[in-house]
Amino acid sequence: MINYVFDVDGTLTPSRGQMNQEFKDFFLDFAFQNEVYLVTGSDHFKTVEQVGAEVTERVNAVYNCSGNSVWSKGQEIIKSEWKMDDDVYDWLGQKLQASPFNCRTGNHIEERTGLVNFSVVGRNATMGERKMYVEYDNDTDERKNIADEFNEKFFPKKLVAQVAGETGLDIMEIGSDKGQIVKYIQEPIHFFGDKMQRGGNDYPLRIMLGKDSEWTEVSSWKNTFEILKKKVYN
Repeated sequence: MINYVFDVDGTLTPSRGQMNQEFKDFFLDFAFQNEVYLVTGSDHFKTVEQVGAEVTERVNAVYNCSGNSVWSKGQEIIKSEWKMDDDVYDWLGQKLQASPFNCRTGNHIEERTGLVNFSVVGRNATMGERKMYVEYDNDTDERKNIADEFNEKFFPKKLVAQVAGETGLDIMEIGSDKGQIVKYIQEPIHFFGDKMQRGGNDYPLRIMLGKDSEWTEVSSWKNTFEILKKKVYN
């Protein structure tokens, strides 16, 4: 039996947005008929806000914070206690100040279970402000460049930064990324995500999959919906 694993932002929902109701109804039935798991860099509260408690409690488990906070049927069953050192916070603050992107909305360094999310525009950004940053980042590769510099500087501390969502970076201990969930889920796995390329936060799980598993990189939740409908109805 295939175990289906889904990223959330950009895969089941618009980034930072809520799940489409038609897709949610379909997905609830899909999760009833199949073994389904979610894996996301977001915390559990945000995941429930995006997909609804019906979905988070219907699936087998939700691997929040890239698997550092594991939830099943509404209960947290595993939780990392990792905290980031002050010198890393200071370095991120310097990168925030140095960015040419001049819109700041607050909540730029957000602590989550087992990881830290860093965003130049800030987690308080409106959809319009997020769109401005996405366009800026597409032109400049700012997030990728910060991640590359971070990974070179903090490799001795066994830390890694990955591009996550539309505006952020996820920072964690090496090995504490989405790839860690393979120790909980039996293969074969079919993994769906939108950040599968090197440097993206779905990439670590993609490369951990064995030869009997597969992965699909999607462009949006609509793309995921179309692929799943073909699986069910064809």
